[in-house]
Order: sequence, then C-alpha cells, then structure tokens
Amino acid sequence: MSTAPPNASPLSRLPLSRLSVNQETVKQLSLPELAEGCAKEGITAVGLWRAPVQEYGVERTARLMRDAGLAVTSLCRGGFLTDTDQAARARALDDNRAAIDEAAALGTDTLVLVSGGLPPGSRDLAGARERVADALTVLAPHAEERGVRLAIEPLHPMFAADRCVVSTLGQALDLAERFPAHQVGVVVDTYHVWWDDQAPEQITRAGRGGRLHAFQLADWITPLPAGVLLGRGQLGEGSVDFKAFRSLVEAAGYAGPIEVEIFNEALWARDGGEVLRETAERFRTHA
Repeated sequence: MSTAPPNASPLSRLPLSRLSVNQETVKQLSLPELAEGCAKEGITAVGLWRAPVQEYGVERTARLMRDAGLAVTSLCRGGFLTDTDQAARARALDDNRAAIDEAAALGTDTLVLVSGGLPPGSRDLAGARERVADALTVLAPHAEERGVRLAIEPLHPMFAADRCVVSTLGQALDLAERFPAHQVGVVVDTYHVWWDDQAPEQITRAGRGGRLHAFQLADWITPLPAGVLLGRGQLGEGSVDFKAFRSLVEAAGYAGPIEVEIFNEALWARDGGEVLRETAERFRTHA
C-alpha cells in the first residue's frame, strides 16, 4: 500500500478527542467501569457492542454514557444476512431492526454491519452478497427513519466462509452504492484491509461518495492464534502503517472519530484501566 496520497501535507499529532475506544478492546470492564476508566484517561468516546449493552439495559446504558460525557461512535453489530432459509432471514431482519433501534437509543448514528458467511453447504459467494443487498433494501429505510447509517465492514478473506462474504472495500462499496450515502456506507478497519493494494483507491472512492462512515484501528500480528478471530494486535505491535491509512482517510474527507477495536485474550487478561491507558498512549504515538 502506498504510504500517503501525492502532495499530502505532514500529519498533525492527533488530539485524544479523536480517539474512541471500542468496548471489545477492554471487554473485561463492565460498562460502569468503562465509563469511569475513560473519564480517568481523558477518553471522550466509545464504540459499544450489543450483547453487553442489552445485558445492562439499552436505556440504562444510554443514560450512563450521557452522564459520563461519553459519545457513542458506533454500535456493533448488525448483519449476518446471508441465510437462504426464509424463517432464518426473517429472524435476521427483525434482529437488525432491533439493532438499528438500539443504536438510535444510544445516540449513535452508525450501526456496523458484518454481512455473514456462506450458508452450510454453499459455495456461492456472489449469491450470498446479493442476499445482503436484498436485506439492505428492507433495512436502509428503517435506519434512515431512526437517524442511523448502516456501515458495511469488509472482513479479511480468511473470514469469508464463516463470518463475512464481503472481503474488500470494493465489494462493500459495490453494495453500499446501491443506496443513498446517508443510508449505507462502509467501515475502514485497518486489520481487515491493510493487505489490499486496492484499499487506497477504494478509500478515495468511498470519500468521494460520502460513504466513509467509520474508521477503526487494530494491528496485524503473527502467528495467528487458533481460531484466528482473537488475533488483533495492540497499535504498534505488528505490520500496519496506521499513519498511512489516516493520511488516506483524511485526504478522502474523513474527520470523525477513530476507533481502536482489538480482540486479544492477552489484553483481556490484563487490568482494564492499564489497557485503556496504554491504548491512549499508543494512539498518540502510532495513529
């Protein structure tokens, strides 16, 4: 990947106000502990996940975030829209409508979508992507009514079979561009797209269309753990050039929050407050 757009000006040091800590980075913390820890470290924004929010209570979580002065930058996640079984598809649509409503209640305008993998026995990637498009036709108007944008997140191709048939920003934009930009856009997650030499061009494309709805950071480290899902690295520990990606998204017009979203059992085994502090430090140094 090229390191910066032509004639790019030097990157300024990021203020901590641009940092959003995704809840999964410190999943060992309860929601009240997360709010307290962010206040202690001067972190003003978080990305939340549905399961812990539902457990704590959506309205209760919204009140906690407001009282702590924390902006909710995104809710993870909706999606999983590739089933061929009609009853399963209906359940998925209902669940995604609920996710949209939860996002609106939390005060975030961005619901992250992970498309879903191949149904059992299927090898039809294109057909699975079309089913995602069909579902978006139903969900996008509901999201607009609630003031929520749907942000399609492409995942690394190693997840195409079981988790996400949308593997590149190009594929995500091909889906998003069937809908108005204020309804459907994309997530640029460095962990998933750092390897793709088409990513710079597609980031520019997304920015040109007003579809850069979220920007997330995690590093690529090896060896990958068994199951691979929990292999994201702390910023600065792996192969990703975060400043290059920031240069690209800012040149494409993105000036929003930057979420650090790391799934890593070693981080989860540590003191959550310590991980928050380290994440803020790494953000200042590497983002």
